[in-house]
Amino acid sequence: MNLEHYYYYFKKAIPERICDEIVAYGKSILKERGRRGTVGDRQKKIKTIKDLKQVRDSNIAWLSDPWIYREIHPFINEANRKANWNFQWDYSEQTQFTKYGKNQHYDWHCDSFSKPYETNNELNGKVRKLSVTLNLTDPKSYSGGLLEFDFRNVKEGSVKQKCDQITEKGSLVVFPSFVWHRVTPVTKGTRYSLVMWNIGDPFK
Repeated sequence: MNLEHYYYYFKKAIPERICDEIVAYGKSILKERGRRGTVGDRQKKIKTIKDLKQVRDSNIAWLSDPWIYREIHPFINEANRKANWNFQWDYSEQTQFTKYGKNQHYDWHCDSFSKPYETNNELNGKVRKLSVTLNLTDPKSYSGGLLEFDFRNVKEGSVKQKCDQITEKGSLVVFPSFVWHRVTPVTKGTRYSLVMWNIGDPFK
């Protein structure tokens, strides 16, 4: 799918006070190391975790409090309209609070899947359409941890672009969930972010 805009950003969209509240709340329930996929026996699990850490190394917590969605939803709607995507979406998944410490990262990936969800809840039959990343951290407190995009469906091949516009605390970026992106390794300090996936019926 060719797009006029591959992402749309808002500088300092969320007040610092709200960012601090999200960080404090997320840190209070932070329990598991970020990972993709599931495994069976213990030996496989150890091997898989090591493999996954080559792709993604972070710590996450899941937040689903309505006040968080109320802060972010208006920006999703505005970006969807102003970027001329006009995607139909009707539900937001749990938000993912993410901590990237030194050397932690998330390599190239996209948020969408090859098939719609097959579940027993609101996700069933839906696909991810719009992703959101909110920077919760003062850029002076960490180095590295940059969000980068790779526009892989252009004729010339990969076109990588750093999203420097959301390095300020409270800034957020909205982008189609099929766009490839990564978070480069943090080299100093700690970076906190919030990710939200917004879903709807399959594209027609």
